[in-house]
Amino acid sequence: MPSAFSIAAGLTLIIFLAGWLVGGASLADCIGYWGDGFWVLLEFGMQMCLMLVAGYLLASSPLVKRLLDLLTSLFHTPRNAIAGLAVLSMALSWINWALGIVGGAVLARLFARKVPQLDLRLIVAVAYLGLGCTWHAGLSASAPLLVATPGHFLQGQIGLIPTELTIFHPFNLLLTVAVLISLTVLVRQLARWTPLSPEQALAQRAGLGGDRSAKPSPPVGGKRPSLASVLDRGYWLNGLLGACGLAWVVTTWLDNQLQVTFNSINFLLLFLGIALHPNPDSVGRSAKEAVTFVHGIILQFPFYAGMFGIIKGTGLSAILGNAFVSIASARTLPLLVYWYSGIVNYFVPSGGSKWAIEAPYLVAAAENLGVPINQVVLAYAWGDMATNLLHPFWALPLITATGLEFREILGYGIVVFCFYFSLVSLALWFFL
Repeated sequence: MPSAFSIAAGLTLIIFLAGWLVGGASLADCIGYWGDGFWVLLEFGMQMCLMLVAGYLLASSPLVKRLLDLLTSLFHTPRNAIAGLAVLSMALSWINWALGIVGGAVLARLFARKVPQLDLRLIVAVAYLGLGCTWHAGLSASAPLLVATPGHFLQGQIGLIPTELTIFHPFNLLLTVAVLISLTVLVRQLARWTPLSPEQALAQRAGLGGDRSAKPSPPVGGKRPSLASVLDRGYWLNGLLGACGLAWVVTTWLDNQLQVTFNSINFLLLFLGIALHPNPDSVGRSAKEAVTFVHGIILQFPFYAGMFGIIKGTGLSAILGNAFVSIASARTLPLLVYWYSGIVNYFVPSGGSKWAIEAPYLVAAAENLGVPINQVVLAYAWGDMATNLLHPFWALPLITATGLEFREILGYGIVVFCFYFSLVSLALWFFL
């Protein structure tokens, strides 16, 4: 696969040509629409950056790591262990996708050490399930949270769609539970079918090496604590800030004014993460680690916003929307959106920025066919994460932590994808 930025740059040129040749706009008009739309996703991009950093802070806190260590100790047999890992991976990602990435890497190493009879490739594939099966149906889901957040780029067209119609819709919740249960049963069987010999288990365990996630705290110099050390190494600042942030969440909730939006989720995760770290120095070091994953959002989001400007300004949204209408009906549109979103995700593995490209014409198709917009958002969300199981982009922290290559877990990913894709397709056809 080309780099993410190469794909963004190539897609920009394709959208330019489509706006010129299909949309009928001049090249100068396309450049104007592109530049005008370039900063449309600026607020959304910052929200996504904070989502990743806040989730990373939470996942890297000592308390969460100890909790994950304790949970892995509850499973002793290989089949129960892999089932437990599946539930934990999908549950963590449902809470927050960044928590799923970091927590999945931690869990993979813990399970590989404690249950050496399990194939490490299966462990890593199962730890990746949350990013491929539940995150975009959960509390950090990009598209559902975006359309529920005041000021989003499509608000003038579709208004605000509350999370009660997307994340907390009965269809979404029941499908999430069905996916969690069925995939847990599936991977439990996979563990039964792929046992390791004692020699393979010993070699696998030796190959893991030390705990790469451990970060020693810098020593405190001098016998008398300085003002800097009192501020940087003490818990009191973290405790006060965390208490203030959590108090705001509680009081707002008690006043019935708390809405589930990007901002409220980020606020909760950020101050919970701060409260769970032992000192400001620990928060700063974890945030620095998290920022290494943010560069793609910062660099690519403006280019996807520029594509959105061309698609909307040249009329491509109406043309592509009519194309969907010509091959779909009110019943089949959600299913087609699910398939289409999964295909595009393989080339643009970012649920938020990809929504900016697809939303204008998917919304147009839904309006023409009389399909509720929340159904399109749900179908988009489930399709967007499906092909993550076949793509290495979000698996990099996992395979780095365990020393594997993505091709080594792809076989398991294909098996899970085939089952999962069929299950969700049937659910969208019969129940949405």
